Amino acid sequence: MKLWIYPLMVVFAASSYGTLSTMVKLAIGDGYTASEAISSQYIVGFLLALVIYLLTQRKLPRLYGGFKIILLAGVFTATTGIVYGMSLIYLPASLAVVMLFQFTWIGTLIDCIIRKRLPSRAETISLIILFLGTILAAGILDVDLSGIDWRGWVYGFAAAVSFSLNMNVNTKQVEGMNTTTRLLFVSFIAALMISFFQSPEIMWNGKLFTEPLLFYGLALGLLGIIIPIYFFVIAVPKVGGAVSSILSAMELPVAVIVSVLVLSEALSWLQILGIVVILVGMCIPTLATISKNKKRQTAL
Repeated sequence: MKLWIYPLMVVFAASSYGTLSTMVKLAIGDGYTASEAISSQYIVGFLLALVIYLLTQRKLPRLYGGFKIILLAGVFTATTGIVYGMSLIYLPASLAVVMLFQFTWIGTLIDCIIRKRLPSRAETISLIILFLGTILAAGILDVDLSGIDWRGWVYGFAAAVSFSLNMNVNTKQVEGMNTTTRLLFVSFIAALMISFFQSPEIMWNGKLFTEPLLFYGLALGLLGIIIPIYFFVIAVPKVGGAVSSILSAMELPVAVIVSVLVLSEALSWLQILGIVVILVGMCIPTLATISKNKKRQTAL
């Protein structure tokens, strides 16, 4: 497979995450709570994974090994949604996004600690550019930071750490388990955990099966569970945790663009500049990695 396919898969998975905040806002506008929207995402996401498994595998799923990896992947998938949702209670949306995007350097730091290495020059330059671009694209320069509840900062940072850990877990492959089976187990664990902290009652009070919420659940489940988990599982081990964290910064430009197109939110020139800066920052480590791989192949 071409070298650029795997980075592109990470970007596509991150882009699907970028649509979620707009869909949750649309669900809230239709009279649902954020908790109900998030619950529908994980519950319907698991049901979609189950359907995909039954249609493609047609055998009982078995967890031969790697239980710890699958458990952690499911837990971190769920906790990211939970704590990020909590941060939105105390932080302006723009600032919550900036806090979440700390996963770019946290993910690189975790990868460096695990591999016992220092960040490469390309990674360092990319992170600096991404940080500047994130501030511009999120539009927080005009946000008053005084009086913000400390819990917002904690939940926002926790979301970034959780996402980074999830990205790192996705670098671990489970021998003998295909991607579809892994998707089923991870989505089940995530849905189970979400049921303890969000609104599981939508399953038995019939609310989940009302037309608007079911529609949001299908969209959120597909873009927030099926696509990102499937693509991350395939691509992150090939790309690496550090570069994957950087490439996942694509989530922010997509979130801004979708909110403008769907919610008619204002977009300033500074935000446009920030999006461009983020795209530039994302390309640096990917191009450096591809260049190194080509040189190695040439040398061989």
